[in-house]
Amino acid sequence: MNVRNSLLIAICAAVAPAGAAVADTTLEIPHEEYRLDNGLQVLLHQDDTTPIVHVEVWYHVGSKDEVPGRSGFAHLFEHLMFNGSEHADGEFFAPLQPYGARMNGTTNKDRTNYYETVPTHVLERALWMEADRMGFLLPVLTETKLTNQRDVVRNERRQNYEIRPYAKARKAVSEAVWPEGHPYRHLTIGTHEDLEAASLDDVKNFFNTWYVPNNATLVVSGAFDADAAKGWIQQYFGPIPKGEQPTPIMEAEAALPAAQTIELEDDVKLPQLQQVWMSAPFFEPGDAELDYLSLILTSGKNSRLYKRLVFEDRIAKDVSAGQYSSQLGSTYNIVATAAPGNTIEELQTAIDEEIARFLAEGPSEAEVQRARNAWQKSFFQRLEGVQGRGSMLQMYNQYRDTPDFAQADLQRYLDVTGASIVEWATKTLVTDHRVRVIINPKAEEEPEAPAEPGADAEKGAK
Repeated sequence: MNVRNSLLIAICAAVAPAGAAVADTTLEIPHEEYRLDNGLQVLLHQDDTTPIVHVEVWYHVGSKDEVPGRSGFAHLFEHLMFNGSEHADGEFFAPLQPYGARMNGTTNKDRTNYYETVPTHVLERALWMEADRMGFLLPVLTETKLTNQRDVVRNERRQNYEIRPYAKARKAVSEAVWPEGHPYRHLTIGTHEDLEAASLDDVKNFFNTWYVPNNATLVVSGAFDADAAKGWIQQYFGPIPKGEQPTPIMEAEAALPAAQTIELEDDVKLPQLQQVWMSAPFFEPGDAELDYLSLILTSGKNSRLYKRLVFEDRIAKDVSAGQYSSQLGSTYNIVATAAPGNTIEELQTAIDEEIARFLAEGPSEAEVQRARNAWQKSFFQRLEGVQGRGSMLQMYNQYRDTPDFAQADLQRYLDVTGASIVEWATKTLVTDHRVRVIINPKAEEEPEAPAEPGADAEKGAK
């Protein structure tokens, strides 16, 4: 029996109705775990269903680990790592694209990752390229490359955080929710000032601190020969020297923010209301309940806020809710954009009324079941492919310090009840700690008064 069939049996057992006759099994992503002598953690997950393999490296560093005055470095390296290494000094994408590879990298507050999904026969090349940029990036990291990618990142900041409609609120929210000195207070993208001030030595020091094999985890997931893969991993990653063990920030104190309202102007047509609360950290009690709350409030036409604001009262063009989960703490957001001719006050009143009604009466069993079904669909879809399973192993390893967390992750959502959703909604959606950001359209400039008849002629006369 192959891995995918084993997973399907485990999934059926995990979600079967009470009393159903199913095999006594636990949902898991089968894998082998070991470490190289230089500290690199390796996770191997085999599935020979299709001849593809997913390679993914997580460096345990995110924007939270940056020092004051040097924000944006973690994200900057996401760009620099695709600009060539000593033995492959060119764009990282070019050698793998002819094989139909899917590849990219991402950075958030807590970690940085790089991945490529390739045909099985390209696995050795993918491992070699990942190892080369881990061990041999700096010899070809030039001032020109740094300047080019710094400009790319600064332009990305402009596009995504400065000129994109309503995006100005991101900085305002981050600074309002997280106190001075908290590692989540600054944006992952960094500031223009910090990026401009970064020297080549600053950037190299960041790499030497965090991009060491003993601060990284390599996942290989898919159809491959285990002995061959281990041999290549040892051959290419094994010679990379171990670095001093870095210490990512794993905890930080943050009192709940004081209630406040921030008003901004933006180049938009319709006003928008963003409400944000500090909420439960990723995988901690309350995190799953708040995911369910979001589904109940704004997922689908029958969800509570969508039905009231968009369908019935027609005072909102759109409305969304979400638990944005992170390691040291999360935020819970409710965002609504006013429909033409409607006001922020109308949105606020309707949202407050619907939240109060929800807290008073709780969700129906049908609402809870719909939320559970929607979450399970998303969860199992991630388990379908080798990329999804490889990424889940990395995620559990990062946030729970063990790759063996699939069953526990599933269970924390299966254990959610209507009462527990109300409990965590009540704890979280407290008006005394609510940050409101109102984005108003820019006021139209008054047109210049027309010149008096003959004024231009007199001005030009000699």
